[in-house]
Amino acid sequence: MLLDQLDRYIARNVLAAIVVVQVVLLGLDITIAYIDDLGDVQQGYTALDALMYLLMRVPWRFYQYAPVAVLIGALIGLGSMASSNELTVMRASGRSLARIVWGVMKPVLLVIVAVLLVAEYVSPRTEQFAEAWKLEKRQGSGAVLTSRSGWQIENDSIYRFGAIRADNVVLDLTRYRFDDRQLVEISYAQRARWEGNQWQLENVATTRLYEERTEAEQHATQRWETNLTPVQLERLLRDIDSQAPSELYAYAGFLRAQGQQADEPLLHFWQKMLMPLTMGSLVLIAASFVFGPLRSVAAGTRVFYGVITGLLFKYTQDLLAPASTLFGFSPVWAVLVPTLACALVGVYFLRRNG
Repeated sequence: MLLDQLDRYIARNVLAAIVVVQVVLLGLDITIAYIDDLGDVQQGYTALDALMYLLMRVPWRFYQYAPVAVLIGALIGLGSMASSNELTVMRASGRSLARIVWGVMKPVLLVIVAVLLVAEYVSPRTEQFAEAWKLEKRQGSGAVLTSRSGWQIENDSIYRFGAIRADNVVLDLTRYRFDDRQLVEISYAQRARWEGNQWQLENVATTRLYEERTEAEQHATQRWETNLTPVQLERLLRDIDSQAPSELYAYAGFLRAQGQQADEPLLHFWQKMLMPLTMGSLVLIAASFVFGPLRSVAAGTRVFYGVITGLLFKYTQDLLAPASTLFGFSPVWAVLVPTLACALVGVYFLRRNG
């Protein structure tokens, strides 16, 4: 019974610290972003609209800052108990170091579940809605769903898409068709509409290239033969970091079916799916700081080193991401290598001081 009470006490302290850190990080980020977004205020998009847009994106920010909040929150929660000698009393009463760390892991499991649910079901929808809402405020009805252009290869053609609207209308579509690596045709359509499970191009201008001449023709409407659906195009043009794990995996499968590299969506997929291991390794680092080489320093110093560790962790993952494409190893290792490194360092210092 006493052990259960101690577990609940540790979990309560650590969870409270994580929540406070998360709120502070979100507050600072929203404040800075709001000041920056005030430069976008114009007729139809007021300062209040800018604030509403940022509030809609809170789930995405919650996901982004969760690992840092767990690291710093665990440092503060354990550090406060270490400063008041509560951890010393627990150890003197026979409480093992492993059991204390497990007490810290319990509230982190709740955070992990919340983060995974937000990443799959909440953040992708709120991001999509927030982007469409902002663009509609600024551009009026019929605004584009995303203003991020994209490229796609299909069979003998390369496509460039300007944007896609919320009503499944693609804007500024250009097609480059090749024959044995020789450019033979360029087509431009002002828009493409999804009607009756097929695409209908509008205001199409086509130029055919021959060795000694070119031919140009125009069509008011033309059918577009393609396997691309509005859902696939929306995934292509939407910011990949805001997509759900299931969407990323489906997008990667589509790219591989087209014979293309799927490293980028797979990298973001594994970052989201391996989030539990990431947070667990950061908890081990936080515990090693409190019980290890930083146990005798001030709380502010521990938090500072925690922030530095979190930044190093993120930058390592960011550096390994393009390296996975350059050197041809699986994107999962770009996520696992820094995670396993953090876990091994944490376990080493904990065993050394346990």
